Amino acid sequence: MRTALVRRTVLSASALSLALLATACGDSGTTDAKGDTKPSASASAPAAAAAKAKTDAELGGLIVAQADLPDHVLKGSTPEEAQAGAGATSDKPACLPLVKAQSMAAQGAGTGTARVKAVAKPKEAAAGASPEEKAKAAMEALGSTATAITLESFGGTGAAEAFASLKSAGAACAAGYAATQAGETGKVTKVAAGTPVTGGDEALAYTVVGDADGSPFTTQLVVVRQGNTLATFSAVSLAGTAEQPTALVAAQLKKLG
Repeated sequence: MRTALVRRTVLSASALSLALLATACGDSGTTDAKGDTKPSASASAPAAAAAKAKTDAELGGLIVAQADLPDHVLKGSTPEEAQAGAGATSDKPACLPLVKAQSMAAQGAGTGTARVKAVAKPKEAAAGASPEEKAKAAMEALGSTATAITLESFGGTGAAEAFASLKSAGAACAAGYAATQAGETGKVTKVAAGTPVTGGDEALAYTVVGDADGSPFTTQLVVVRQGNTLATFSAVSLAGTAEQPTALVAAQLKKLG
C-alpha cells in the first residue's frame, strides 16, 4: 500500500506541477511568488550563535523569488500545506527530522520561516506539432521535478543543532522507517547519500526511497545551513524519480550570501 507520506508527496507533486505549469502557460512568469512566512531550534558553531535570528518578514525577502529563477515557475505555499506535516510521526524518533523535511514542516521552534514551491518551465511543443506531439510534451511536463523550499531561522545554535539531527537521521534511518501522517502509516524503504552538495557552512544530500503502490518513489532532499538559517529542498516527480534541484540550491545560496 502506498504510504501516507508518499501518497501526500505524490498528490502534492501533481497539484504543484499542474498549478505551476498552468501559470507558465497563462502568463510570462514574472510575478514574484512569496512563500508562506509563519514562524517555525538548537550545539555547535559559535558563528551560528553570534548571528541575529531572522523574522518571517526577513526570510520572506531572502527566499528565492521568480526574478531569481527565470527558467522556473514559483508559487507560494499555503498555511494548510505548512501545517499538514506538523503532526507527522515516525516509529523511529531519530527519523522524524527526515519526515518533517519531506513535509515542509518546521524542524523546531525557530524565529521565522518562509516557504515556496518551484517547477522548471516545460519545453513547449515545436511550432506546427501534431496533437500527439503536443500531448507527449504535456505529459513530459507533468513529470518535471517539483521542489518545496523551506527557510528556517533559529536563535543561538538552533540551526546547527537542527542540521546535526538531519545528518544523524541519514545514518540512523538508512534501512528505512515507518512514517505516520493523516492517520495512515507506511514505510520508507531506504535513505542513501545523494549527490554531494557544496555551499553554506554545512550541506548534505539524501535520496529517500518509498513505496508507491508497489513501485519505488524517490525524493531528493538537500539541506544547507548558512549561519543560523536552515534551507531545506524536497524534490519529487510524478515520474517517480526526481532530479536533485541544483539550480534552486545555487540560487537560494546566492541570496543567503
